[in-house]
Amino acid sequence: MNRLHVGLTPWDFNDLSATSLCDQAAFAEALGYQSIWLPENHFGKQAVPDPLTLLASIAGATRQIGLGTTSYLLTLRNPLQAAEQVAVLDQLSGGRLILGVGRGYAPVMLRAFHVPPKEKRRIFAWTLGLMRSAWAGEPVSLDGDSEHAVQVYPRPLQMPHPPLWVAAFGPKALAQAGRLGLPYLSSPMESLGTLKDNYLRHAEAAASQGVVLSGVVPVMRTVFVGEDSSQIRKLRSALSEQMDNDRLLAGETLDDWAIIGERQAVEDKIAEYQEQLGMTHMIATRVRLGGIAKSSLRQSVAMLAEITCSG
Repeated sequence: MNRLHVGLTPWDFNDLSATSLCDQAAFAEALGYQSIWLPENHFGKQAVPDPLTLLASIAGATRQIGLGTTSYLLTLRNPLQAAEQVAVLDQLSGGRLILGVGRGYAPVMLRAFHVPPKEKRRIFAWTLGLMRSAWAGEPVSLDGDSEHAVQVYPRPLQMPHPPLWVAAFGPKALAQAGRLGLPYLSSPMESLGTLKDNYLRHAEAAASQGVVLSGVVPVMRTVFVGEDSSQIRKLRSALSEQMDNDRLLAGETLDDWAIIGERQAVEDKIAEYQEQLGMTHMIATRVRLGGIAKSSLRQSVAMLAEITCSG
């Protein structure tokens, strides 16, 4: 079995300052993690409206760790400017960017940006198509007017562009990602059983267009590793009772969507995901519950690295 690429999101989202994010990224890099990931979201107290700017700060504080977006929302952006900004970050970071792109799903956010929800897949495809053409050095125009088309500079350091993953929820989005031939980045809330069906839909959509997929299978999972069995029991109980996961099917439980346990249990669960899904990249996401000491979260990150990043 090939070595697993292991990335993570920041584990302390209470402090989204550049100082905090850079400290977390540097710690993860020292432990051997291969990538660190930021989402994009808007209008909440923990909003991350501009992940590329924050990743640029992280790039200056690290040397080799990959810089990823879990959901850079193309529907909200001018394609030419987005192509330029992505290329700048790829150049600035020495070619470390992995661009996870998305459409956005929250109706409040889409309305605020004047994006008709029924048009989001069309706008996404149009935006991504123009960005890829711009990165290829082709003259592009937002209105299709070739007379006034422009070429975008700089080009990304990674050619023809940084790796592209598509965050997708639901059959239409999965099919679109498959037809584009791009890896599908799963939700951390969906169960292992649902993911099996999703990856099958994704592969079928690719095959219907004669597209050969790259073999990259990224999976996002909520992960916590601990040595204190009492702490683990309390955390599992709290997650089961307090997390309203509406993506679960009847009979599915915490173990179907999260990896929470002591070292051996976590190691076994990761191996199960590799066996069942062909997982090549695991992105460990933070535990979305308050009351966990920062020292415990940091220790969990270190223990996960011992399991997955050594050897």
